[in-house]
Amino acid sequence: MSDDRDDGGRLALWDWRRRMAQLYADVRAAPDPETGWQRWRQERDALCREHPQSPFEPEQRVEFQGLDYWDYDPAFRFAVGLAAVDGGEPRAIETGADGPLVMTPCARTEGLTAPLGRELTLYWIEGYGGGIFLPFRDASTGRTSYGGGRYLLDTLKGADLGSTGGGTILDFNFAYNPSCAYSPRWVCPLAPPENTLSISIDAGERFG
Repeated sequence: MSDDRDDGGRLALWDWRRRMAQLYADVRAAPDPETGWQRWRQERDALCREHPQSPFEPEQRVEFQGLDYWDYDPAFRFAVGLAAVDGGEPRAIETGADGPLVMTPCARTEGLTAPLGRELTLYWIEGYGGGIFLPFRDASTGRTSYGGGRYLLDTLKGADLGSTGGGTILDFNFAYNPSCAYSPRWVCPLAPPENTLSISIDAGERFG
């Protein structure tokens, strides 16, 4: 989350979210996942290079050559079931000038234990409208991916790959770094310990 609270910043954030929501709609409509992923990469690079809500500082954008990714690997794309979580303890996370963000466990994946070693928890972001949030860490965290973990779903920002008859789509090729990976101007909720995978997810956005 940004500390830019002036009206121009809010309008820019609105535009960023609108473009991001359209981007994920384009991804869901793509003829195949890798084509959608290529489109996702191109648009994210353009936003990071040109948009006032880019996580990169203006001086960083001058030499920006594009975000770094592993090659697309279909083995990291899953359609999973979701089981509701009752009585999950809310977490309050400070996010700077935006105040605390409260997220409550609301669902648990079904179908990741065999390929990835454990299931992941999805969180509901409390507040007006709410939203689903899925951050995670893995064995690459702090080595070849960002030390605070990465995001896979954040429906407040439009990051949602949809579902099929087989379940909710979790494609780790679309895992991305939080904005705070690139500038201290941003304060982001990081992945909690319970969403740590013991294997290395060599897919999605790299770092370092």
